[in-house]
Amino acid sequence: MDKATTLAHLALAERHVARGYEHIASQIRIIASLANGGHDTAVAENLLATFEDIQKMHLADRDRLKKELAEYPR
Repeated sequence: MDKATTLAHLALAERHVARGYEHIASQIRIIASLANGGHDTAVAENLLATFEDIQKMHLADRDRLKKELAEYPR
């Protein structure tokens, strides 16, 4: 992959990471609201775990792209 393409992919990965943190924070609020209302939180907690797993993938992709960028000549 050339440097310009890598930069574009990195920008997309950064957006995915940012949105991932937003989804996780929102899901935590949803779980708290459900718990405060006395509702079952199992499905919401499973979804949170999925969001966290996806976030790990986004972070790994971002880190891989950063490493790849560091290997290009300046």
